[in-house]
Amino acid sequence: MAPTKSSLNGRGKRKALVRTEHAKTWHIEDPEAPDGGPRYHKSSMRRVFSADYKLAILAEYDRCTEKGEKGALLRREGLYSSLVCDWRRQHRQGLLKAALGRTDGGRGGPSLSEMAKLKAENERLKEQLAKARVVIEVQGKVHALLDELSKSADSVLPEIPFSIPPSPSSPPPSE
Repeated sequence: MAPTKSSLNGRGKRKALVRTEHAKTWHIEDPEAPDGGPRYHKSSMRRVFSADYKLAILAEYDRCTEKGEKGALLRREGLYSSLVCDWRRQHRQGLLKAALGRTDGGRGGPSLSEMAKLKAENERLKEQLAKARVVIEVQGKVHALLDELSKSADSVLPEIPFSIPPSPSSPPPSE
């Protein structure tokens, strides 16, 4: 591209294209941005949104009917429309539910799904224990009853010697 007269300064050198006045005085070493604020953040933090917040924003976003309301909501909350799309997809897939306290994957301790499994197993084992206790109680009563019967039978009946009668085909006993 050939330089035009307007892009050359009076001495035939090319002019620097400067879009703002601040760009002329802004240096990398400056700790302040042109607006007087800090130039850069010392540490940036990634925002994490709770499931309750996501559901509340989705509900409010869906209630917006007037032109420009959705954009105003996103600007007010500092969100992008792609986040809302992601949250809708998560909600459709059942991944986005209001938390009842701890969430799955929280630090330390079991997750909510693991707690539900453990509670169900605990209930099953309690029922099994109750049945075993009933069986043990019945066995104790049966044992006591049989013990009583055997004692009363010993005291009532005289002792009868028991002998085996000879069979007809067997030879007579030799004496």
